[in-house]
Amino acid sequence: MTDIDERRFLRHISQEYFDLNGTHYETFDTLPSSLDFSKMVRIARPVLIKECAAPVTLFKWTNEYLIERCADRPVSVAVTPNGRADAVTRGPDNKLYFTEPLTEQMPMAEFLSKLSPENNPSGEVHYLQSQNGNLRASSAQISEFESLLEDVPPHLHWCTDALDTLPDAVNLWIGDSRSVTSIHSDPYENIYSVIRGSKTFTLLPPTEGWCMNERTYPHATYERSAESSSLVMVPSPPSTPPIRWSSVIDPNAPHALPLEAHPIHITVNAGESLYLPAGWWHYVQQSGVTIAVNYWYDMESRGMSWVWLNVLRGIKEPPAANEEGETEVI
Repeated sequence: MTDIDERRFLRHISQEYFDLNGTHYETFDTLPSSLDFSKMVRIARPVLIKECAAPVTLFKWTNEYLIERCADRPVSVAVTPNGRADAVTRGPDNKLYFTEPLTEQMPMAEFLSKLSPENNPSGEVHYLQSQNGNLRASSAQISEFESLLEDVPPHLHWCTDALDTLPDAVNLWIGDSRSVTSIHSDPYENIYSVIRGSKTFTLLPPTEGWCMNERTYPHATYERSAESSSLVMVPSPPSTPPIRWSSVIDPNAPHALPLEAHPIHITVNAGESLYLPAGWWHYVQQSGVTIAVNYWYDMESRGMSWVWLNVLRGIKEPPAANEEGETEVI
């Protein structure tokens, strides 16, 4: 199959899906039942739930409460110069890299103070986004936020009953409007609850994966300069495997996506939750200081689901960035 044939095939599937579904998404006024959620997973479209999946007690998570409970125990915080952690960034050599943040340990009080610009003259952006079960993981690891565990249920019964499994991870997210999550997709059924602030998701279905213009990028990380202590991007050794990632920096920018793409925009306010199906592409912005908790349930990899998600990203491996004039991101 030629590149032209592949693109025509993927566009045909994308248009068929859009003709059947449009940009509609459902809204639930209350938490769904196990049967409701089972249907959501089967249909695999986002659902805005006008109730917080995490318990009401989470709304006591003021800065003062978090500082008191976490005390002086250090927590892992991602630090970047621009608020774009785990994203494609241009390096000092003018090449494009998939760049991970510097991770620093600090007490909760210090971290929260850095979310106020007047307390953070360096301009660096701090985001608590350690993921992989920083609240609870399926493995027996000790959480940095052990003192908060009594506030957060270990699972959501209506998800666990419907999927017949416990969540793979429960994650805590704290940041401000300067932190942006670059567009990507995950192999998880995701229940995302906002506790404070709001998050706006730009969503695209797996059928529009071809619009992501994926490339493979060399890996890099931010580190502290020994001379100035400022953040510098450091390319990883050549032996580090390249990272497959979308070259679309901001899907909301003019001409970032082809006309055939049909993004869905959903704002999740405090006290609300979003069901984000596995494989959906998402770009996330937040307003003010935002706190959220999400539950990741592994998608079912048996059957055709996993195969189809891979096909919809493109039959061939994406080209390498920084080659043959491939120096621009969208």
